[in-house]
Amino acid sequence: MSPMADNTLVVPARRARLTPFRAGLFWQTLLLVLLMLILLGPVLNLLIWSVAESWYFPHALPAQWGMKYWSQVFSPYSDVSGSLLTSIGVALLTVAVCLAVAVPAGYALSRRGMPLRFFFMLLFLIPQAFPGLTVYMNVARLFYQWGLNGTVTGVVLVHSVHGMMYAIWISVAAFSSVDPLLARAARNLGASATYTFFRIVLPQAAPGIIAASIFVFLESLDEFTGAFFVGAPDISTLPLLLYNASMSGNYQISSITALILLAPSVVFMLVVNKFMRPEMLSKLGK
Repeated sequence: MSPMADNTLVVPARRARLTPFRAGLFWQTLLLVLLMLILLGPVLNLLIWSVAESWYFPHALPAQWGMKYWSQVFSPYSDVSGSLLTSIGVALLTVAVCLAVAVPAGYALSRRGMPLRFFFMLLFLIPQAFPGLTVYMNVARLFYQWGLNGTVTGVVLVHSVHGMMYAIWISVAAFSSVDPLLARAARNLGASATYTFFRIVLPQAAPGIIAASIFVFLESLDEFTGAFFVGAPDISTLPLLLYNASMSGNYQISSITALILLAPSVVFMLVVNKFMRPEMLSKLGK
């Protein structure tokens, strides 16, 4: 058979092998585009609303663009700055309360020989097992009797109960990933239990504790239901302001507020991705 005949047989065979590859690449690209639209579509809508000064049906895009509402949001007379500071303050206090409980509890629960360990681990999941609306309505009734309604203390306590699950479970995983031989070697060399905990164990568990703090902070920053039933109208957080703006039809202010809430979530998730090590994640729930 001549070389010309060989080429005519090889080229169609190569095309036949490339066709399924191109078809698979097409479907993968299409799936990726759809996934990006699902993830980024709502954010794109918020971005458009934040710079839309006039947008009415049936226009597909705003009739007038501008930064008018951004200047209103960051005006010294705006409620957004005060609500943002309140949300950050409540979130930081919530992190402090959760860590005060989670660090010693996580260290104790990381030991497999602790009695009733499974019961205590399950106990911190109970607030997540019931509908939040039902829980917060009863909490609001109790807090009203105790004088905690409409106070920062009441809002921090509600947020702490909600974020305690993240703090405890991640702290347990962080302490479980610590090498016990290092602590045992320190004790054999004469170090006290307190010195060993603060100088050997805690630094190794610090990345997990930082990740737990970030989760609690973001959970408190975005939490609406508890702040609505316990804090409103005296304590105004950013999610409450977002709710009031959206209910009044001010979609520009609500979109800008949502973007402000979204910014720390994106930044902190990148930080969590750095601190959450695979060996620590494997300890979750163990």
